Amino acid sequence: MHVHTQDLPIKIHTENATARQQTDFGHAAGTLGAEHLLLPAGTDLAPLLTGLDGDTCASAHWGYLVAGSVVIDYTDGTTETCAAGQVVYWPGGHSVRVTEDVELVLFSPQDDHTSVLDHLAAQLNAG
Repeated sequence: MHVHTQDLPIKIHTENATARQQTDFGHAAGTLGAEHLLLPAGTDLAPLLTGLDGDTCASAHWGYLVAGSVVIDYTDGTTETCAAGQVVYWPGGHSVRVTEDVELVLFSPQDDHTSVLDHLAAQLNAG
């Protein structure tokens, strides 16, 4: 799920301030971790996810694409393209392909995503 920030519904608007809110934007439980990622175009995480449950990232993510674009591939065969200026929610069961150098801020369930990041680091160190 992704939406450009300018398309979020306006909740409060005054002469000097605007607050936008998209409700029902995923479900979180437990402690979240904050992550900042810089990934070059051509990055494909799928090969590095091999060995995880379903060979995908099982963690959900909420975030904001500061720059660039990515394609998210889901286990159900669907894909979505997300680009700079969008807030995103990606449920577990996905992989990421970077189509344009990306800067991305994510908030993820800490335990779920730490294990995925540890797996990715081990895969990179093994190669």
